[in-house]
Amino acid sequence: MSLSPVQAASPISEVICDTSPAMQKRLTSRLGSRREAMGLHGPEQVMELWTAPSGDWTMVVTYATGTSCIVAMGEDWQGGLSDGSPQKDPA
Repeated sequence: MSLSPVQAASPISEVICDTSPAMQKRLTSRLGSRREAMGLHGPEQVMELWTAPSGDWTMVVTYATGTSCIVAMGEDWQGGLSDGSPQKDPA
């Protein structure tokens, strides 16, 4: 009997990269997604969250070089949970 941790199945087996315009087209036309949020991740990277009406979500990192990569995907996205007031850390 092994007590090693069980690895969860990943929805993507590898990082998928393309030019930023091609990635944007893939997300909008193939997946029906729209960019929900974005933020800086260092001086040369932008993290983008794309969501689809089905609830599927895709996390994309876009580099200053013009390349974008899908780094995570999931389902059951629930946006708009904040009422706009600052959130306090429960700890």
